[in-house]
Amino acid sequence: MEAGRRYHVGDLRGKLMREARDMLDEGGLKQLNLRALAARAGITAGSMYHHYESKAELLGELAAGGFKELHRELETVDRAAGDGQRLRGWATGYFHFARREPALFSLMFDPEMAELAPVTEARAAALAGLHGIVAEVAASQRRLAAPLDQITLAVWAAAPSIETKCNGRPAISWASDFSGPISPRAHKKACR
Repeated sequence: MEAGRRYHVGDLRGKLMREARDMLDEGGLKQLNLRALAARAGITAGSMYHHYESKAELLGELAAGGFKELHRELETVDRAAGDGQRLRGWATGYFHFARREPALFSLMFDPEMAELAPVTEARAAALAGLHGIVAEVAASQRRLAAPLDQITLAVWAAAPSIETKCNGRPAISWASDFSGPISPRAHKKACR
């Protein structure tokens, strides 16, 4: 076979992930199907199964990638946070991610994705990052007996809870003012 005619797909798996994410952003989870994704990527629907056994596997990889991206962003926010601002920076970064990536964020916390191994691992890594920050902040404040797991989970659970209570509209414009428990007034402001 001539060098110019060799079959080479390059980074097809990466392309499929990018196209799937674009489709998710454009039409939500219901609009993302393997046939449309294959057509958009310029391959046959059957070729999809060389890369993903099922739609669930593809979505799981997409959700896991979302947790990895979130984790990287939160590490960046943490490095930039000043003294006494680490938890606030983390929470604000978390809410901003949810607002900027609503479809991906929703997929990341979709109950059907929660038990998939790649999602579980990526979520655990991001949560471990937050737990480390909570532990360091508690230690710096000499609160060594603080209920670290509960504090970590409270911060972690806030954004998906708000997103759900706002009828699927992550309304996090108030995140820069985040300073404590969410009052009914703050919730109403968040869900505008």
